[in-house]
Amino acid sequence: MSKTLKVAIIGCGGIANGKHLPSLAKLPEVEMVAFCDIIEERAQKAAAEYGVEGAKVFTDYREVLKEDVDVVHVCTPNDSHAEITISSLESGKHVMCEKPMAKTAEQARQMLDAAKRTGKKLSIAYQNRFRSDSLFLKQLCENGELGDIYLGKALAIRRRAVPTWGVFLDEEKQGGGPLIDIGTHALDLTLWLMDNYEPESVTGSVFHKLGKRENAANAFGSWDPEEFKVEDSAFGFIKMKNGATIMLESSWALNVVETGEAKTLLCGTEGGADMKDGLRLNGEKLSRLYETKVDFGGGGVAFFDGEEESDATREARLWVEAILEDKEPLVKPEQALVVTEILEAIYTSARTGKTVYFD
Repeated sequence: MSKTLKVAIIGCGGIANGKHLPSLAKLPEVEMVAFCDIIEERAQKAAAEYGVEGAKVFTDYREVLKEDVDVVHVCTPNDSHAEITISSLESGKHVMCEKPMAKTAEQARQMLDAAKRTGKKLSIAYQNRFRSDSLFLKQLCENGELGDIYLGKALAIRRRAVPTWGVFLDEEKQGGGPLIDIGTHALDLTLWLMDNYEPESVTGSVFHKLGKRENAANAFGSWDPEEFKVEDSAFGFIKMKNGATIMLESSWALNVVETGEAKTLLCGTEGGADMKDGLRLNGEKLSRLYETKVDFGGGGVAFFDGEEESDATREARLWVEAILEDKEPLVKPEQALVVTEILEAIYTSARTGKTVYFD
């Protein structure tokens, strides 16, 4: 493979324009040569802004896969992740698929099987792993600074921030609401930091309470209760095979004051950490309890905030490096599959009123 990767973008909506396109555009190793969207004008606009000269525009992803492309970024609604990803892998392309991995666990397993069968790389866009605080805490965990981590909290709580555009409120397209949308980020982050991907059981509760209200206060404008087909909050109690416990909290609308998105709290035998107000560490030294806050700023240097690379650009760069250097991506599909399995188990538990047990 040449040192320049030819990339195709399938789905030119909000997440593509907000993250994938501007991040890939910063990488000299990348040429964006094809853009696809069911709304042709969106693909044309993306091609004009980010494509190389002669970049092609499509409305059918199958036509994209006939092109000379090395990598496909799948930025479509959840229900099409599996179909497009599997077809892309089987056509010889590496794939970065937006989160969650798929609408269902079975679809996610099919995606993983396709990656193994074709030998092509597959990664899922869990961008919160690439934040400076996340990477720093991951290193501490790997170095044993927290000891045996036996308790985690995965937090994705909004007070009133229901996305009212696109298909977010469509259960058929998305598979769920805040749990599968933002809860998935918090769960992925927590599992990754704990390095624990063996769930034993899951108990879940799912609510559709505030979504029934008309003219509700909301950061993105009032929603239509008739269109609000997904939950407005969901919660899970996850027990791992080694005895560790994870609590997952997610909401788009909840009567709560303290909020936080894609945050985690960890408790280990040697120390703890949380992201409630920046990254805080706590523990015990010399028979005294302590806590400290980690500074990710510029150290007081004027006009410099300490961040030369955005999280999104870091995610794109490390993904491209994984392909060019033939190494594993930071987000492995095997890990993303477990996230989807747990999310599905929460929905199943809530629907049946029973705890879901894993083999």
